[in-house]
Amino acid sequence: MPRVTAQSKISEVPKADYRHLAEFRHELREFLHFSESAARGSGLLPQQHQAMLVIHGFSATGLMAVGELAAYLKIRHHSAVGLLSRMQGKGLVAKAADPEDRRRVLVRLTTSGVKALEKLSAAHKSELARVGPALRQILSHLDALP
Repeated sequence: MPRVTAQSKISEVPKADYRHLAEFRHELREFLHFSESAARGSGLLPQQHQAMLVIHGFSATGLMAVGELAAYLKIRHHSAVGLLSRMQGKGLVAKAADPEDRRRVLVRLTTSGVKALEKLSAAHKSELARVGPALRQILSHLDALP
């Protein structure tokens, strides 16, 4: 373990930088709280909403492999399988075997899944319009950091 001596100098961070970082973290947390509450208010778990965003937003064809979804969500494959099974039970997603590789399972949003996502996305865009100016201001301060 390195020894800290009087000669070791820790770079000083100005007090204002801590404030900007704290403000940024606070605004992000406020947005995440809004997002989680909006998802729950729509009868979804926040992770289900995030999965719907990933499937609809990152797949060019509207289909996504379970392993890809797991990678985007930073969860294990078997956790993604359970999440998708619960979502399938709610009628939000449909699963099918990949015609090119029958071992892979592909998932897509159903019509009701797309409708639920559209409603939540509209609410999120409104919230981002509200908090966006504050986030841009904080980021402009952080961009000026050395």
